[in-house]
Amino acid sequence: MAACGLDFGTSNTTLGCWRGGPRLVRLEGEHVTIPSAIFFAPGREPEIGRAAMAAYVEGVPGRLMRSLKSVLGSTLIEETTPVGRQRLRFRDVIARYLAGVKARAEAETGSALDSVVHGRPVHFVDDDPEGDRKAEDALRQIAESIGFRHVSFQYEPIAAALDYEQGIAREELALIADIGGGTSDFSIVRLSPERHARAERAADILANDGVRIGGTDFDRVLSLGTVMPLLGLGSPMRRGDLAVPNAYFHDLATWSSINRLYNPKTLREIEETRRDAGRPELLGRLQAVVEGERGHSLATAVETAKIAASETGTARLELGFVEGGLAAEIDRDGLVRHTGDLARRIAERVGRCLRQAGVGAEAIDALFLTGGSTGLPHVRAALTACLPRARVVAGDTFGSVGTGLTLEAARRAA
Repeated sequence: MAACGLDFGTSNTTLGCWRGGPRLVRLEGEHVTIPSAIFFAPGREPEIGRAAMAAYVEGVPGRLMRSLKSVLGSTLIEETTPVGRQRLRFRDVIARYLAGVKARAEAETGSALDSVVHGRPVHFVDDDPEGDRKAEDALRQIAESIGFRHVSFQYEPIAAALDYEQGIAREELALIADIGGGTSDFSIVRLSPERHARAERAADILANDGVRIGGTDFDRVLSLGTVMPLLGLGSPMRRGDLAVPNAYFHDLATWSSINRLYNPKTLREIEETRRDAGRPELLGRLQAVVEGERGHSLATAVETAKIAASETGTARLELGFVEGGLAAEIDRDGLVRHTGDLARRIAERVGRCLRQAGVGAEAIDALFLTGGSTGLPHVRAALTACLPRARVVAGDTFGSVGTGLTLEAARRAA
């Protein structure tokens, strides 16, 4: 039985197999990560990953879908979306993407994969155990539909802890923070070289908690604060004291909802709103984005500017594809101003985890950080402030969870 560990992330995906140790498989060229994106073009097989993004950017006619994981735990999972002349359920879209990942891994390793340990967030849905169960059930059914005969799950922060544990020399109490594209997950785990060899680790896991906030939420809030006003958000209607309806802007700022806008009914509504708007030129920009199906270009530009502003202190968000010369300036202070509340809400989960484990902050030896959003300085600062005595360890941003899942897959298959 060939087993693998699969980290299907909101932004990126990895898959690992045991080859003399846990090894992540090259899924796209030399890359072991592949963006969680799929592009449907008429008359062609779907493209996934970077190739999907490239086809969209190059203007190939078709439909791009990103942040696929975020529909798990929402009503969208059972809804359909137009793809060319047909409508596909979102669960079928996820299945096509993961089938492509699985096929690439099998081609790379030369082995058929029939057993998988899937990573999952601590909570797909906040404060909704039934929604959580349904989301895991949906992911299990999808995995089985693409050929996995044995499907099990492991919390993503626990998987990251297993990766971190490979390199430690003594016993530690670690808080694992996995801040990804869609969720922020935490575990407090007792680790040591001796414990690493044990098959049963339940007693070493002192706490698990999480919240459905991740990098795409930072993108959404930043977009609503800096870009969507340029397209009419918050602008007045000509009559009365009403503002332009904001639902279009929220969908356009949310990765998983962008495709909802691409239909004749919405275009007619936007045109009617533009005619009655106090600033019709702004609504004209919104109209241009939706008519040209450039919502993902907009979201990608925001994501890129977020990363640049966090790394260098300032970024210019070029929007020439909307209107010649249009741009927005974002600096680190603005990034913190718009998204600081999200960072605080993430850090609050550290306190909840400590209470669940029954330990104080001073008992934590190491804070292990993984996931792309730990690269945001104000997120990292909010987390480290909760554990001022802990040693901060930066893991493999995109690979720690996948490596840990691979370790777990090998153990369960033994």
